[in-house]
Amino acid sequence: MTVAEQVLQLLRTTGAVLEGHFLLTSGLHSAGYVQCAKVLQYPQHAAVLGQWLADRFRDAAVAVVISPAVGGIILGHEVARALGVRAIFGEREDGTMTLRRGLTLQPGERALVVEDVTTTGGSVREIMQVVQERQALVVGVGTLLNRSLQPIDMGAPFHPLAALPIPTYTPDACALCAQGSQALKPGSRQLLSGGRA
Repeated sequence: MTVAEQVLQLLRTTGAVLEGHFLLTSGLHSAGYVQCAKVLQYPQHAAVLGQWLADRFRDAAVAVVISPAVGGIILGHEVARALGVRAIFGEREDGTMTLRRGLTLQPGERALVVEDVTTTGGSVREIMQVVQERQALVVGVGTLLNRSLQPIDMGAPFHPLAALPIPTYTPDACALCAQGSQALKPGSRQLLSGGRA
């Protein structure tokens, strides 16, 4: 069984692959969602996934792993552990991705960006901007899963462990909305209309 097949099997057996009507961070709607927290809650799985992702970047001379909060933190930490480097994370402050809590990057430092799932790559690009603003160098982007239907150009070597293409829709062209279904924000039972799931 390939690494990609093992990753997808782990996601499915831990209940991380969800079906329904979801509002993604990108603002798009989807009939599927991958909640990586369901697999990463198990330290033994997180360690193996982190090792597999770290193996993709062994020759990149990574000095630090940086991830977007919240989804990328656990995986980023495990990748950093496997590479023997430090792990930091960015978080949004007043809607802008930044470093807080005394975390820093040095000019010229070689940073690997790690995220749990990519759809459009928006959060990854925000983290890449944080790295570049501090004159550090993005040496690659690693993700547990790429769910995009189209190739994503990150402007750096991009290595997802697995792919699970799931269609997305703009809210005004969402077939699920047209059927009267209401989108849920993943991680919350709160409906967009304010009702309950």
